[in-house]
Amino acid sequence: MKLKTIPDEFIRATGTLKEIQAHGFEAYFVGGSVRDALLNQSIHDVDIATSAYPEEIKQIFHRTIDVGIDHGTVLVLDGEEQYEITTFRTESAYQDFRRPDKVTFVRSLKEDLKRRDFTINALAMDVEGNIIDLFDGMDDLKRQIIRAVGNPKERFHEDALRMMRGLRFASQLDFSIETKTLEAIEAFHSLLDKISVERIAIEFIKLLLGKNRRKALLPFIETYCYQYCPGLKAYGKELLTFSELPNQRIDSQEQAWTLLIKSLNIPDHEIRSFLKAWKLSNHVIHEVQQHIYGLNQRLRGEWQPRDLFDLGLETALSVENLLFYFDRNSKLEETKACYEQLPIHDRKQLAVSGNELVTYFNKNLVNG
Repeated sequence: MKLKTIPDEFIRATGTLKEIQAHGFEAYFVGGSVRDALLNQSIHDVDIATSAYPEEIKQIFHRTIDVGIDHGTVLVLDGEEQYEITTFRTESAYQDFRRPDKVTFVRSLKEDLKRRDFTINALAMDVEGNIIDLFDGMDDLKRQIIRAVGNPKERFHEDALRMMRGLRFASQLDFSIETKTLEAIEAFHSLLDKISVERIAIEFIKLLLGKNRRKALLPFIETYCYQYCPGLKAYGKELLTFSELPNQRIDSQEQAWTLLIKSLNIPDHEIRSFLKAWKLSNHVIHEVQQHIYGLNQRLRGEWQPRDLFDLGLETALSVENLLFYFDRNSKLEETKACYEQLPIHDRKQLAVSGNELVTYFNKNLVNG
C-alpha cells in the first residue's frame, strides 16, 4: 500500500532520510507516526530507523546528540527540526523485564520490526509513502485490534510495561485487545511489579484520558493489572464503578484523578499519600486536592464566594465540567458571573498587606 497524501511532518524529514540513503544505507519512518498517519490522526514525533550504525550516522550528519547511543539512537539536528534515528537492532534476554541485557545492531528491517510491541506499531514507510507491513498491522488497524507481534508472552516477558501500553492504546484508539494478547497480559500481569511507578503512571494517565477509557479499564481490571498499580489492589469493585461512569472523554489528568478518587471513596486525609504513591508532582497533587474540594462543595450545593476566590476561575470551571459524571448540570456561565462579581480575585489586590496588618495590630496592642 502507498499513502495517498504524505503528512507534512514526513515531508520535512524526507531530506534526512534521503541523506542516509545517499550514503548507501536503508532508512524508513517507523512506529507510531506511521500508524497515526494511516489513521488520519495528528503526528507528534517522527522516528526513523536505519541500517546505518550510530557512528555511521554521526559521520553523515554534523549536528548530533547521543541521546541513547547504547541502544542505537542518535538525535540528528536538521535546521529547526530534530529526529531520533535508531539503528535496526535485535535484543537479548530481559532480566529486569524492562531493558534488554544486550542490544545487537543489524542491517535487517525485518529483524528490527519483529522486536516491536504491537503489529500496529511494527509498520514502516519509505520516502515515497510505501508502507512496509510484515506482521499484518494494516489488517489489525482495519479490524481495530491491538495484537502483539509474534508470541505475546515473549513480548510481555521482554518488557512488562508493554501490557500497560496495550491497555493504553485500547483507550486512546478505541481498539479491542486481541484474545491471545489479552490472555498473555493476564498470565504476566504480576511482572508489572518489576516496572517503575513513574513509567506505569505515564501509561495509566494516557489510558484515563483516552477516547474510550472503558475499553481499557475493563481488561485492566479483568487481567488483574490493577493489583500492581499503587494503591489500587483493594479496589477492584470500586474500579468497576469508576469504569461505569459516563464514557465521555476526560479533559485533564487533574480531572481524571479526581473522578478516580471519588469512585474509590478515598478519605480526604489519605488522598495526598495515595497520589504520592503514584509519584505525582506536588503541583499536580495540589490541583487534584483543589478539584476534590471544589467537587464536594458543588455536589452539596452552590458555589460560595470564598470557594471561588480560593480555587480560581479555571479550577472552578474544571469542577463544573465534572458534574456531568454525577448526573448534575454544570453552570459555567453562572460560575463565571459569580467569579467576576468578587471584590478581588487575588490576595495581591488587597488594599493593605499582611505586614501592614501585623504592624497595625502590634501598635494597638502596645498602645492598649
